[in-house]
Amino acid sequence: MAFAQLAYRESLRDIEVCLLAQASKLYHMGFREPIRRSTLADANELRNWRIHAEFASRLIAQARALYASENFGLELSNTVYVLDSTTASRCFPGRTFARPRRRSRGKLHDVHALDLLTPEAGAIYVMDRAYVDFARLHGLHLAGAFFITCAKSNLKAHRVYSAQTDRSTGILCDQRIALDGFYSKQDYPTHLRRVRFKYPQTSKTFIFLTNQMNLSAATICALYKNRWQVGLFFKWIKQFFGTSENAVKTQIWIAVAVYVLVTIVRKKLNLDVSLYTLLQVLSLTLFEKMPLQQAFPANNYTCSSSNISNQLNLFSI
Repeated sequence: MAFAQLAYRESLRDIEVCLLAQASKLYHMGFREPIRRSTLADANELRNWRIHAEFASRLIAQARALYASENFGLELSNTVYVLDSTTASRCFPGRTFARPRRRSRGKLHDVHALDLLTPEAGAIYVMDRAYVDFARLHGLHLAGAFFITCAKSNLKAHRVYSAQTDRSTGILCDQRIALDGFYSKQDYPTHLRRVRFKYPQTSKTFIFLTNQMNLSAATICALYKNRWQVGLFFKWIKQFFGTSENAVKTQIWIAVAVYVLVTIVRKKLNLDVSLYTLLQVLSLTLFEKMPLQQAFPANNYTCSSSNISNQLNLFSI
């Protein structure tokens, strides 16, 4: 549940900017000149991305255990996985790529990611309409997993049952439906749940489809809304040091590792600050030698010793 809620926010971009801005300080640490982008790009091109992926996976396992009982405003015990994707053209502005075939878009291929999943019984998979394939969704259903997705505009279905809703909350309907399309009703022969929701801020209406019949309609909407936050991850990683597949995967996994590591630190130190604030402070104090708690006066931290390092003095007698 924790990582459906933890957003990959603009903090990652802030860290990148800060690392470049503070490069001049490296001179005083023994570097004769600032680290250049080409140097970082070369390193990312050559070093195996799987090292960083394994490290990030270990950190994710630790963070999930720490946040397992965290209250995120949703009474939910299920593990939640969010599926999202981006296209290379968004990540590498200005770079020339092979022109795709007409009538072909990256989103048409997103659905094949479901074939790579090993469905976890009881888990909830949240995805956008690009992943709607009723045969594959029915496979998740048969495996005991749940999904929440957004209906396509050409959905053909009829209402079987309607539950009462409070329209003042934005929930316009909560229904059980049966598919009517010739192929879709063969691919997904059981009932689905359809929730229509209108966001007050934008007055935009969304139709959600799910096989989860027990959660409240408000929870279904909230889970899908949190999926949007994950998209910020790619939005804020705009410039890459190296553009090969290995370099891109390296930097994505490093970014994930950094973000998750900060969530672990926040939890273990009981810091009562948002992740965004914590990342901002870290970016500004990157080369400072001080206890992290000291950077947050509200935590009422006092240092018990002036010597905060357990490293021996190089020049001690």
